[in-house]
Amino acid sequence: MSRTPIGVFDSGIGGLTVLKEVFRVLPKENTLYLGDTARVPYGIRSAGTVTRYSFENTAFLVAKGIKLLVVACNTVSAVSLGAIKERLSIPVIGVIEPGARAAARATRNGKVGVIGTEATINSGAYTRSIKAVDSSIEVYGLPCPLFVPLVEEGLTDDEITFMIAERYLKDMKGRGIDTLVLGCTHYPLLKGIIGRVMGDSTILIDSAVETVREVEEVLGRHDSRGDSEEASRAFYVTDGPEKFRQVGERFLGEKIGEIEKIDIGGS
Repeated sequence: MSRTPIGVFDSGIGGLTVLKEVFRVLPKENTLYLGDTARVPYGIRSAGTVTRYSFENTAFLVAKGIKLLVVACNTVSAVSLGAIKERLSIPVIGVIEPGARAAARATRNGKVGVIGTEATINSGAYTRSIKAVDSSIEVYGLPCPLFVPLVEEGLTDDEITFMIAERYLKDMKGRGIDTLVLGCTHYPLLKGIIGRVMGDSTILIDSAVETVREVEEVLGRHDSRGDSEEASRAFYVTDGPEKFRQVGERFLGEKIGEIEKIDIGGS
């Protein structure tokens, strides 16, 4: 199992923040990343369609012989994680529960904010997961739909983005939260701006960081940590490999090698 890869999939590019954390924390792990860029975004799809796409992505990675699957997509984690787990015999880790548990541990005053896409916030998945840890915690969800395009345009340290963040987060600050979950895989790239707006007293929970902590713990428990001296990194997309490269290299902070375009589920 030491050379068997970890599989990671997302509807597009955002899951690369999770993959970057895998590279940092688990540098000896071989990895496969699948971005379903032909069918992004998942947030506008029905639950049935999201689940079908998820099964197709999962089947592709499982056929490559992965030892663990990371569902690096908040929409899929909210809608389809349980169904995926039922189908697979390998460990499956989503991005919602690790972040929710970390937020429940971190809050001092029992008031937690969650920002994400409209689909993720409207699903209530973070609220349910946080309250499953401590039902007394007050959870406030807020969709921030402009954050994703701003990140993909590279405006992660721009005054326009700061002004939009101020406008979005004004109400959240007024609720007196002391912990804020970055409930979208794009949002870690906005940590600096979000931290400036919220102030030093607010703890920011990066779901990518928390997810990879869980990956590390699960691999240790199963005695399946990787030991590759030069870990392999394979990338697959269902459309637009050059656009994926252009944006993805900003997400990872490094060059991406070969990107293979695949057909999956008729995409």
